[in-house]
Amino acid sequence: MKTITELKLAQRPTLIRVDYNVPLKDGAVADDTRLRATLPTLRYALEQKARVILASHLGRPKGKRVPELSLAPVAKRLAELLGQEVKFAPDCIGPEVEKMVAELAPGEVLLLENLRFHEGETKNDPEFAKALARLAEVYVNDAFAVCHRAHASVVGVVAYVSECGAGFLLAREIKYLTTLLESPQKPVALVIGGAKVSTKVGVLRNLLTRIDKLLIGGAMANTFLVAEGLKVGTSFYEEEFVEEAKAVLDEAERRGVKVYLPVDVVVARDKEAEKGENVCVYEIPEDQGVYDIGKETRKLYAAALEGMGTIVWNGPLGLFENPAFAKGTAKVARKAAATNAVTIAGGGDTLRALKNAGVKRAFSYLSTGGGAFLEFLEGKELPGIAALKQKN
Repeated sequence: MKTITELKLAQRPTLIRVDYNVPLKDGAVADDTRLRATLPTLRYALEQKARVILASHLGRPKGKRVPELSLAPVAKRLAELLGQEVKFAPDCIGPEVEKMVAELAPGEVLLLENLRFHEGETKNDPEFAKALARLAEVYVNDAFAVCHRAHASVVGVVAYVSECGAGFLLAREIKYLTTLLESPQKPVALVIGGAKVSTKVGVLRNLLTRIDKLLIGGAMANTFLVAEGLKVGTSFYEEEFVEEAKAVLDEAERRGVKVYLPVDVVVARDKEAEKGENVCVYEIPEDQGVYDIGKETRKLYAAALEGMGTIVWNGPLGLFENPAFAKGTAKVARKAAATNAVTIAGGGDTLRALKNAGVKRAFSYLSTGGGAFLEFLEGKELPGIAALKQKN
């Protein structure tokens, strides 16, 4: 797979697929992390005097024009970050957009309107892909977060643009995650949380052959506790995945992977509670639910991370959005950040939880992908990456 440094960009219209699916508040970008992540690629293209065309989606407008999901606020914030004007197109395809591209001078930037205002984007419609391809002579994918989607701007367009390659962000993601799967610094600990076992069982299965310790938290830990014969009150758990959880525990034991499950938890009547009660996992009240790992579990998990060579993290260990249930994630995250291990985290909720804990910048690597991060760790070949490899 070629990278952007191997492509001839000078004077040429260069379509860069970015992931600017960012939160908006009061008509402005509320978190510009994803914009900043693409700056190295954009600055390189501008230094090479490329005529830069940026394409992204925002939200799920389902093929319809939704004013609240316009990328116009993103163009404004990106201009501030780049220190130059970012032109904004009223659409992402069509004669008017083609005219704007034709008038674009080397070293200038044009951001296209939301790709998903057209249903052809998510359907990977060949005609929509061709319309995008007509805008460019070079295509660069710098959006790892959407590489697991076989969409027109990720996969379809590659067939119709002569030169294609990966941006710096995408190339770095692939390098880090491939190293994690093929030659990680040992020993390896996987910290995994979030709500559902169902969305992460593939990752667990694939990584059990590569890790030494598995630390489970979040609502998904409830399913594992049930698999161990415990009752979890009103807590959310996936009854249909209890047997799968048992199988994961059995496989871990067979492979010599040390599994850590909560020994105590924080319970409350509901997720809006201002305060929770710390109880042993054998004493969870029937009328209350689990919303965080408990004090002893925090100590246990923090101690388990000592001496690790690599720590991989996906999913919060509690309902961190509520300060009453954020302590477990925060304590373990701070411990992970304070070790000498290579620390890798991915997923939107995960990164927000690490930010809340004040350790986001202390991690070695933060993946911009959520679903793509998980699918890569499952060992799947992502369509966006496969398209670039096949092209070259």
